[in-house]
Parts: sequence; C-alpha cells; structure tokens
Amino acid sequence: MQTVLITGIGKGIGRALAEKFLAEGYFVIGTFLSSPPEFSNENLVVFPLDLSSAESIKNCAAEISKTGKKIDILINNAGVLLDDEETKVVIPKLRKTLEVNLIGTIDFTEQIIPLINKGGHIINISSTAGSLTMAADPSLSHFPLHYPCYKISKTALNMFTRTLSFRLKDSEITVSSVHPGWVKTDMGGPEAEITPREAAEGIYGVAVSRPKTGGFWFQNEQVPW
Repeated sequence: MQTVLITGIGKGIGRALAEKFLAEGYFVIGTFLSSPPEFSNENLVVFPLDLSSAESIKNCAAEISKTGKKIDILINNAGVLLDDEETKVVIPKLRKTLEVNLIGTIDFTEQIIPLINKGGHIINISSTAGSLTMAADPSLSHFPLHYPCYKISKTALNMFTRTLSFRLKDSEITVSSVHPGWVKTDMGGPEAEITPREAAEGIYGVAVSRPKTGGFWFQNEQVPW
C-alpha cells in the first residue's frame, strides 16, 4: 500500500483529495489547521499543522516520522487567500500570505523530503494566477487586478518547484506544480467552474502519472510559467 501525505484535508480540495486517494487504496496522512476533519478511515491518520509556525511544522514532521511510513506522494495543498478584494499589495497581508503559501510550505517540504521514497512525487498546489506568461495577457485571467499577494506567493512557489526539481533530479523524486482549476471552495467562491471532487481527479491524475520533473500542470496538460 502506497502512502500519500496531504496538507489541509479539513475541507475543500484537501478533503476531496484525501477521499480520492483512500478510494484508490492509498494510506493517507493528512494535516489540519484547527479542527480535525469530519471523516475517518482505517487508512487515515491526521496531525495538526500551522504553516505559519516553525514550531508547528517541526512537531508535525516529527509526528509523521514516528508513524514509520515512507511517503510516495506529498501534496502541499494547504494555503491561504487573504487579499481577495484588493488590487494593491497590502504589506501585512503579503507577509502572512508568504508565511503560509511559500515559507511554511518550503519548510515543511524540506523536513519531509528525508521520508520520501525514491521515485516519489512532490506536488505543490499552485495556480495559473502565479503564471507570469498568463499575467502578461489580462484576457487569460478571471480577475487580472485582484489578489496580488496570493499571485506573488504562487509565482514564488513555482520557482521553488523548479529549483527543487533540479536539486532532487538524481534522487528520482519528481517535483511538480499543479493548477487545480477555479474550484467551488471557500477560497474559489460559489461562481467557480468546478467542484473539489473534479479538481481532486485532475490532481490525482498528475500525481500518479509521474510526469517530467519541474513541470506546471493542469489535468495532465502543461501550463505556461
């Protein structure tokens, strides 16, 4: 039985991912921010994780290590959108956004890498909002001027994907950024295009296909950086 580690499984895409991998026969290690997820399974264990806290990250990684499980797939799903309505960078919100979406995610990943099997896959849930190519054409964005802090965090996360893919190339660990789509979640809003379950299907497809490392994907199609 293979093991997947998914951050932020309490709701939305994270919960849908956990349910998808469980249905496909995986052992799932999940994390939650404040309240444990409202579902259980004999092949599911969960741990608290606050990506804005270095101590929480260290403690969570230690607890995961104690399970004795080696990780086949790591999905960095947890993230925040704090500037939904803003068109100007608000510095306090930028600091908080980067702490979770970038710095905390990198810190957690670095502490989990020693637990990842050879041939494993690290997936960073990104967004086309972080694509510099698509940002150059406002017609390709639903909200070209909005949530600049979130966009900055995802662009930086994409660079982490690229640099980590080069570093881990000899270890045969694939590193990918994945755009989940515009999803009907608390973050995406009710007008979004797809459900969390549909997003999870697309992410799962990329996760198990082991594409070329260092890529940016949406439903097995490459996304321009």
